[in-house]
Amino acid sequence: MMSTIVRPAVSLIVLMTLITGVAYPLVVTGVAQVAFPEQANGSLVYDDHEKVRGSELIAQAFTGDEWFHPRPSAGAYATVASGASNLSPSNPALATRVGDDARKEAVDGQGPVPLNLLTTSGSGLDPHLSPAAADYQVARVAAARHVSAVKVQQLVADNTYRPLIGPAVVNVLALNQRLGELRVGQ
Repeated sequence: MMSTIVRPAVSLIVLMTLITGVAYPLVVTGVAQVAFPEQANGSLVYDDHEKVRGSELIAQAFTGDEWFHPRPSAGAYATVASGASNLSPSNPALATRVGDDARKEAVDGQGPVPLNLLTTSGSGLDPHLSPAAADYQVARVAAARHVSAVKVQQLVADNTYRPLIGPAVVNVLALNQRLGELRVGQ
């Protein structure tokens, strides 16, 4: 009697493990490699020397006035610890962090700092900024690099993507890569 219950149960567990744990992942991986090879391999970004500099899909920290800064990250841009901070709007720690970030990002004479530069994304790894948040940083970046603000503004415009659905965005890594190619005095 027991074997009539146990044998089918064990057989079903083994069968479902093979289907959902082996066959399905192999099929999905194979289809992804054929249909979307760049995305399936992480959408990696390479420099001129074929060295990996990051991913189009994951934000990374850029510090210093000569670079465009991404959105803040609750997980310090670590993919393992990605996620939101879970600080509620009533939490004083959130107000303190936003206030500190606002003071760091503030540019004299440019008005309030755009929200994109003060708030984290749900994952903490959003690689995009709004064009307004990128535009806000143009004067600082141009002054730090001793290049024309018009040229830096053109880089922002050239790196603004308008997806089929959703608002226009600027990929910070792509923008900073183009920025690194600028020569002083341009």
